[in-house]
Amino acid sequence: MKAVYKKYAPLFVVAILGAVIGGGLVMGYGPFFIGKSVPDALTQIKQEVASPTANAQLSAARNTPIVRAAQIVGPSVVGITNKAYVSDFFNRRMLVERGSGSGVIYDAAGHIVTNYHVVAEAEEIVVSLADGRTVPGKVQGVDPATDLAVVKIDPAGTQPAKFGDSDSLQVGEPAIAIGNPLGLELKGSVTAGVISALNRTLDIGERRFRLIQTDAAINPGNSGGALANADGEVVGINSIKIAVGGVEGIGFAIPINTARPIIQALIEKGRVARPYLGVVAFDKNMAEKYGYELNIKKGLYVFRLVLNSPADRAGIRVGDIILKLAGQETNSLPELRSVIEAQGVGATIPVTVSRNGEQFDVQVKLSEVPNE
Repeated sequence: MKAVYKKYAPLFVVAILGAVIGGGLVMGYGPFFIGKSVPDALTQIKQEVASPTANAQLSAARNTPIVRAAQIVGPSVVGITNKAYVSDFFNRRMLVERGSGSGVIYDAAGHIVTNYHVVAEAEEIVVSLADGRTVPGKVQGVDPATDLAVVKIDPAGTQPAKFGDSDSLQVGEPAIAIGNPLGLELKGSVTAGVISALNRTLDIGERRFRLIQTDAAINPGNSGGALANADGEVVGINSIKIAVGGVEGIGFAIPINTARPIIQALIEKGRVARPYLGVVAFDKNMAEKYGYELNIKKGLYVFRLVLNSPADRAGIRVGDIILKLAGQETNSLPELRSVIEAQGVGATIPVTVSRNGEQFDVQVKLSEVPNE
């Protein structure tokens, strides 16, 4: 079924969707680089911008919480390069860079949390550490549904980040984003702003995301990097920015409290077990978009059933209208997904259905989604 995007979706380059692909995004910043190749221009940047030293004697005015947070978190932020084999004109296979992003060292065992899209379809992973070393990485597990992934490296000489409590964040407190915007040439870049909003709900396709909103600059290549508080604790994994003309300072991060159980599942099992209902359903607006006319005011019209799915086994049929799941109204696919995933695999829930004008409940036992 095609993904359906609500009003926010046309505004996004889901950085989520935006690892730097082959340097092409860098080349779009034309006026600054006139007369220079991209690598030359970035080399010039590195030469002209002095690297701050942790041992520098700073006045109280300069030694701000942002400076201290960057010094604490910076060594735990890494660059991740995604490589894959391609065939040239002569059918020779070559290993090329597909894109790059960021990651955060999660624990002393060498697990790194990043975004799924940073490592998607990688045949080789190279991790660039803050101390300048590059080491091979292996994808331990991925969760496309939340755009999270875990990469494993040799932990020798690494420094895990300190993770905070994203539920304790306050709107207006400082937010520090650390990552590799536009690729590894600008690795370890720090941008600062504030927590602009909490529990920001965005519907992207069939998924509903509850995210931290910040005005700290999050650019392509920052994906998978750290969003930290002023105490130097990682409170989010940078993921999304709005990319539309005239809009600046709107970025989003996955709250670390949301990410933690997913990260643990990826470390332990390599995947996240999720329940599913097994229906392809439309709400009224979706149906109109695809050229169907539905005479319903609320609920979801069952357009297709997955054979032997929980819905099929419970007696739900094509043409039924799903009004409620577990007592909650479901008028959109993100609402349906949210209710189902809150129940867990193996849960039995009542589903309120309307069929030929008659309303009734069926009991559905949710099972794990097959090969998501």
